Amino acid sequence: MSDSPRTRLRVRPRHVVRWVAVVVVALLVATVGYAVYNYNHFVGGVTHIDAIPSTTSVASSSGENILLVGDDHRPANASAAELAELGTTADGGGTNTDTMLVLHIPDGGAKASLISFPRDSWVDIPGYGEGKLNAAFVYGSQKGGDAGGAQLLVKTIENVSGLHIDHFVRISMLGFYDVAKSLGPIKVCLNDAVDDNYSTFKAPAGVSTLDAKQALAFVRQRHGLPNGDFDRQARQRYFLSREAKNFLSAGTILNPGKLNSALTAASSAIQTDPDLNWLTLATQLKGLAGGDLESTSIPTSGTPTITVGGTAVSIVQVDTAKMPSFIASLDKTKESTSSTTSAATAVKPGEVTVSVLNGSGVDGAALSSSSALSTAGFSTTAVSSVSTREATTIQYPASMAAEAKLVAKYVPGATLEAVTGVANVTVVLGTDGAAAKSTATPGSTGSAGSSSSGSGSSGTSKTEGSSDQTTSAADSSIPCIN
Repeated sequence: MSDSPRTRLRVRPRHVVRWVAVVVVALLVATVGYAVYNYNHFVGGVTHIDAIPSTTSVASSSGENILLVGDDHRPANASAAELAELGTTADGGGTNTDTMLVLHIPDGGAKASLISFPRDSWVDIPGYGEGKLNAAFVYGSQKGGDAGGAQLLVKTIENVSGLHIDHFVRISMLGFYDVAKSLGPIKVCLNDAVDDNYSTFKAPAGVSTLDAKQALAFVRQRHGLPNGDFDRQARQRYFLSREAKNFLSAGTILNPGKLNSALTAASSAIQTDPDLNWLTLATQLKGLAGGDLESTSIPTSGTPTITVGGTAVSIVQVDTAKMPSFIASLDKTKESTSSTTSAATAVKPGEVTVSVLNGSGVDGAALSSSSALSTAGFSTTAVSSVSTREATTIQYPASMAAEAKLVAKYVPGATLEAVTGVANVTVVLGTDGAAAKSTATPGSTGSAGSSSSGSGSSGTSKTEGSSDQTTSAADSSIPCIN
């Protein structure tokens, strides 16, 4: 094993969201007219493992919860050419699970939720004590192989979240790449231009069309993003919704060769528990491509550095106090979400983490606003800069509407905007001069902005870069992200 699970401090650039292919394949299987043949073809290539523990300390929760896992393991039959295309070698990879999400499908008509669990979350791993969440699979696999790793990871996530995990899906790096390659180019939109040497991802601001290799780099980038791993998680969830639209297009559904290639690529790289019914899952997820999905992350309270065995370790601190209410919010129906307006008065500044991004073009503006919010009692992250935009906005995950309304009381003139591109409440300063205050402004709760499935920053997208990658303004409806 090439990595120490407890002390490994950074993500190797080749880690990606291979699970994207899994859910998208399930969507398509239930959509096409020749589903029986495709279903048998797909399921026949899937590897089954005993991933779900026979006993659990967590009571069965409402709805269905599917743990989606991506790690660095490579299929045994991957060729040298395939590995070279991915920018890696036949070193076996690692089993640290650097992508972990729970797909929560509630009962009663509420939207499904895709919930990120940060890889560096500091948690209790049953039988091993405290450690990073991505080490759980490694510890379990050392004694029980892939099944043992899956079961220990399931137990750990159940204990952290209080959610009962019903099914498990794991997909390899090569599986993600092959599915992306078979589906063809995909369009994404960036708030700012990117040139990252670690992931090799390079793209201008605005809308770009990515091939499979670029898509791989897009979802694995962590360096250079305002919120690091949190922004990478947001990209993973964003990419899933974009690729779902691509998969369900007529160009895929009506093309037997393209469809067969995608199904073969995905199934050969998947492990799952034997009881997962793909047809049932696909039926439940038909609304995904239309945006009928909430995208969020578990509540956290900071990224401190702690000392373990004399070694400095950077971790993500899970906010266990907020976890019960967070999980309960996942099952709210569309009609009940209006209750968050009155809930804002129940939230206290000390319970909210705020990031401030400087899009005003004024040096020191973000630091000044961040300091004011800190004085008011909010927890704040390191400030960063983004491209200049006119309007000051307060962006927030849908699950943090109450927290965002509270922050708005301290940033008069800002517009509230529910997005999927942030992990916590994020103030994006604009050239309108709005700034955070250390005291609340009576009656100010922010003005309502349009919701977006991306980061949704205002302003005109820049389109510098190569003309074969950047698309025209006709694609402006695609939501943007960091």
